[in-house]
Amino acid sequence: MRILVIDDDPAMTELLRILLEPASSNLFTANSGKEGIEIIQSQGPDVVILDLMMPDMNGKQVCEAVREFS
Repeated sequence: MRILVIDDDPAMTELLRILLEPASSNLFTANSGKEGIEIIQSQGPDVVILDLMMPDMNGKQVCEAVREFS
């Protein structure tokens, strides 16, 4: 299973990496909405864990951008 965690807080993405890595064959992290969208396009994760409150693009904007191509 491919999991992507998108959160602007590097400590949170690292914590989720530690917790989820044993359950995932591939775990990706992104610390911005733009970076997360790029990973979604290139890696096609099965699950995305997305922070709603981010400074560059909030979670709703990321979802809307993903819906344009997915």
